[in-house]
Amino acid sequence: MIIEKKESLKIDLDKMPEEFKPMQAQRFLEVRNLYHAAIKEVSTKLEILDDEFHVNHDYNPIHHMECRVKSIKSIFDKIIRKGYDMEDDAFTKIMDIAGIRVICKYSQDIYRVRDMLLKQNDIELIKEKDYIQNPKESGYRSLHIVVLVPVFLSDRVEKVPVEVQIRTVVMDTWASLEHELKYKRNGQPLSEDAIENLKHCAAQMNLIDEMMERIHNSEKAVAEDDK
Repeated sequence: MIIEKKESLKIDLDKMPEEFKPMQAQRFLEVRNLYHAAIKEVSTKLEILDDEFHVNHDYNPIHHMECRVKSIKSIFDKIIRKGYDMEDDAFTKIMDIAGIRVICKYSQDIYRVRDMLLKQNDIELIKEKDYIQNPKESGYRSLHIVVLVPVFLSDRVEKVPVEVQIRTVVMDTWASLEHELKYKRNGQPLSEDAIENLKHCAAQMNLIDEMMERIHNSEKAVAEDDK
């Protein structure tokens, strides 16, 4: 199942930052449409791989997927924050305009999905960060990869970066709640107690993740022995 966050591609020039107004609005629309297309390319590949795995192994490693293209405001804010030159195609330097979050059932599925995707001969890995083997200080766990995917247009082929975040249902639960807690603080940092409690929750939820995976593998072995 794919959940895509929809957003109008229309640009209100009156709300565009002054330093971006020299950029043609039509060009910006074309670029955002390109990233939407790239998401479709990668998400379709993942759906096909998940379906194939189910046919061969009677099991779906992917629980669900969420897709989004960064909002216009978020793109502008990041370009300004990074200090990119407005005269260049600054948005091409941002690797996470197109994003797909793949939610798996168990940790072993994360690397399974990663490997299946990267075996596609038209997918190119350009960046990888493993926050599962090396969790962030906050307790955040996830596997992040950025891939280049070809998008076939009417007159050319464009290679477009897509960030793919792969995590388990348990990891996603912690990350979603932690994000909501930070968002409700309106930019103010969380208290020290909250930070420590979130780290504790992350550690406990990691134990749950590991236990659920052991149960899954044990029951799968029993079922295979009964065949």
